[in-house]
Amino acid sequence: MGRFTLPRDLYHGKGALAELKNLKGERAILVLGGGSMKRAGFVDRAVGYLKEAGMEVKLFENVEPDPSVETVMKGAAMMREFQPDWIISMGGGSPIDAAKAMWVFYEYPETSFEAIIQPFSFPTLRQKAKFCAIPSTSGTATEVTAFSVITDYAKGIKYPLADFNITPDVAIVDPDLAETMPAKLTAHTGMDAMTHAVEAYVSTMHCNYTDPLALHAIKMIHENLKKSYDGDMAARDAMHDAQCLAGMAFSNALLGIVHSMAHKTGAAFTGGHIIHGAANAMYLPKVIKYNSKNAEAAERYADIARFIGLKGKTTAELVDALIKELRHMNDELNIPQSIKNYGEGGVKADKSIIDEKEFNDKLSTVATLAIGDACTGSNPRQPSQEDMERLLLAVYYDKDIDF
Repeated sequence: MGRFTLPRDLYHGKGALAELKNLKGERAILVLGGGSMKRAGFVDRAVGYLKEAGMEVKLFENVEPDPSVETVMKGAAMMREFQPDWIISMGGGSPIDAAKAMWVFYEYPETSFEAIIQPFSFPTLRQKAKFCAIPSTSGTATEVTAFSVITDYAKGIKYPLADFNITPDVAIVDPDLAETMPAKLTAHTGMDAMTHAVEAYVSTMHCNYTDPLALHAIKMIHENLKKSYDGDMAARDAMHDAQCLAGMAFSNALLGIVHSMAHKTGAAFTGGHIIHGAANAMYLPKVIKYNSKNAEAAERYADIARFIGLKGKTTAELVDALIKELRHMNDELNIPQSIKNYGEGGVKADKSIIDEKEFNDKLSTVATLAIGDACTGSNPRQPSQEDMERLLLAVYYDKDIDF
């Protein structure tokens, strides 16, 4: 038996933010990131709509990129004091992911972070509050997913939390918010969405309900991401829908080892973070080549290539065409092809911010952690320790995959 879970209501299109005025409740806490939504005026609009709905509103601000366990606990403490019946998060994936985790510790203060690391182990939510997610970036699709990524900085590990309990009740996908994204963020979030859709399509958990969403999202991203990056706002609006469709697919089909590797390399090195979307963009072509040794996965990659109009007479030629096209997209978006050329902010550079010696010293540990990541189980080819180490070396040095 399969399961397909989405928010109860999804409001989309320009001006959809106004739907906040129709929520029913007494108190709402608004969880926010670093300030871009406030500067653009969206926070004032959201607060105004919530007050129009008759709610008292409190703000929890400045959730950091790659939110920490400490931020989650701080937000949950504020919620326990304020007692909201709506948790609303607006912004990029970080504040929404943080708010999802805060929700657990608000309703179950005795629960430990370690207790929810195991996938699908959450206690039953909605005992005190419902959840509304409003994305401002076009990538994570956390507004429609059963996932949250929280970083334990003491251990240098990103934990993907997974449970259908944290799928939001309401998603508001208003492209007006995404039009504020700078070009670099547009590139990284867009390739994150592409990776979501591709991994969902080849996942061992894919099904008839997820396949059409994944394929259509891939086509929309392929057609619109570069134009969105260049400032075309109609394409930017289309990307906001495309990333949401990709999220619907992967939340139900799950992901693969591109994400396993991105989760476990993101915060592992002292030189700086590897931005999640940039990591996915760099790793995806390598993982496609690795996974294509699995015949069923290869055929599905070929399906993708055909669907977006790439040419090839054989499955192998179509797989290679897809890899070439994804690398071309990285080049167009100023995303490096390897960690060795990963510069500040995730752009191409002559020298990486990730030290080569440190990378090699930590290779075995990072590989072990990646294999143990929640996303590995649904990958179409299960990597050994040696395979994962060779994959990580391939993404550092941009080596060919021949194993």
